[in-house]
Amino acid sequence: MIAPSFDRVAAFAPLRRAALRAARGHRTGRGVASFLANLEPEILALERELRVGTWSPRPLTTFHIREPKPRIISAADFRDRVVHHAVCAELDPVFEAHADTDSYACRPGKGSHAAVLRAEAHARHHPWFVKLDVRHFFETIPHDGLLRRLAPSLRDRRLRDVVLRILSVGQSTPGTGLPIGNLTSQHFGNFYLSFLDQYARRTLRVPALVRYMDDVLWFGPDKATVGGWAILADEWVTRTLGLTLKPEATIVAPVHVGVPYLGFRIWPHLVRLDAARVRRLRRRLGTLARLRAGCALDDDGAQRRAGSVLAWASHADTLQLRRRIVADRRDDPKPRRAG
Repeated sequence: MIAPSFDRVAAFAPLRRAALRAARGHRTGRGVASFLANLEPEILALERELRVGTWSPRPLTTFHIREPKPRIISAADFRDRVVHHAVCAELDPVFEAHADTDSYACRPGKGSHAAVLRAEAHARHHPWFVKLDVRHFFETIPHDGLLRRLAPSLRDRRLRDVVLRILSVGQSTPGTGLPIGNLTSQHFGNFYLSFLDQYARRTLRVPALVRYMDDVLWFGPDKATVGGWAILADEWVTRTLGLTLKPEATIVAPVHVGVPYLGFRIWPHLVRLDAARVRRLRRRLGTLARLRAGCALDDDGAQRRAGSVLAWASHADTLQLRRRIVADRRDDPKPRRAG
């Protein structure tokens, strides 16, 4: 593997490619259109700042979201997101070299739906599972631990300096935490937990696992075995990664009761939406109905959005549920209360 290089980050061509990737789906967003309208001079200015060492990330814009759970999202300025994309592209071979086959976040050809299908396949061959979750994962990642594991790949001093500048923004506690919303946060966080995957495989000899960021599933032969893994994982994560598992979120159970994972409940030959996702589905369709009734959406727009929502639900075995919800909407066009 070729060592990551600052020169392959702070050059016109990779920065231009990074800008076009960062703009996907956001071309009308604040700052994006003006950057793209002056793409060449903007890239040249960014390249110059990086090379002379004057580039510094701008303050993040923060906002709250409520679904799927309350969170504070931090959005970087678009020109900083260009740098994030360029850095992640250069470090991607490093991330991939450490990634387990069954790690599904931030990787091409993977994703949450693939993770759910993989969990279903594992459930057909292993009768017990343990589900683990890290408390306040992004907010508590220690920078020293992350940098120590990145150090062999950051021998280029200038590239290391760019990474340090990215890490310096958006901290509530100095030296700790990654802002939720940055591309670099996702990739750095996923990389950091790849060492938990390695511990599971090499030390605990877990035969089957699935991880999507900090949502961890391990499958095994019996209650005693997977329960023992949970205890050892809790100790190891605290001692080695400086993180904490949520004891209240740790689940040790047989797969025949259903595996709760990423908003789905998974059995060996069946995947359902969990109750919270069903309520969310109904709520989103109800919102579309109200927008349509108030003329904020035309019929075509409402149908396209409703089709997108129902297509998302189709990743589970929800044919009857989707038919029932659509029938309910036709029979009762008034907005329905969630739940």
